Amino acid sequence: MFGYRNNAPQIRLVTDRLIVRLVHERDAWRLADYYTENRHFLKPWEPIRDESHCYPSGWQARLTMINEMHRQGSAFYFALFDPNEREILGVANFSNVVRGAFHACYLGYSLGEACQGKGLMFEALSAAIRYMQRSQHIHRIMANYMPHNQRSGDLLSRLGFEKEGYAKNYLLIDGVWRDHILTSLTTSAWRPGR
Repeated sequence: MFGYRNNAPQIRLVTDRLIVRLVHERDAWRLADYYTENRHFLKPWEPIRDESHCYPSGWQARLTMINEMHRQGSAFYFALFDPNEREILGVANFSNVVRGAFHACYLGYSLGEACQGKGLMFEALSAAIRYMQRSQHIHRIMANYMPHNQRSGDLLSRLGFEKEGYAKNYLLIDGVWRDHILTSLTTSAWRPGR
């Protein structure tokens, strides 16, 4: 009769080989495992991460904030799971969601080293982007990548993202300010939400 009710959305997308769903508090161990297992592989592509990224206790606090952003609709943090939802294979985050006259967000993603080259991120992002466009009524999704990250550039191109510019010293990645190629995906089928 009396119980804690979570108002965060429960989004679960099923693809041919993956479950793509929003993260929640019970994912702290799996997220810590993902970042621990891929720590060295992801290092050249990400901001410097503190030790808490590799511990469930660090993820507990982060997930509380993330679930509040889900509830508010200001960000959507997806994890890519195996079909049994035992292991996180990658992540895809739609952040800085802005509504009003913009209806836009940023996309960031990573895939574990063992899963590279299998088309899994394309499969996951195809489903997640469709959700963001159709259910969240996002018109513009922006994603940026470092010029030497050709795999990421190829993935975004395959998903329909178009190059829009070049930003010098755009993000602090692995302790160095890195240039990025700016891309976006817009939908001509955009419809306002209710």
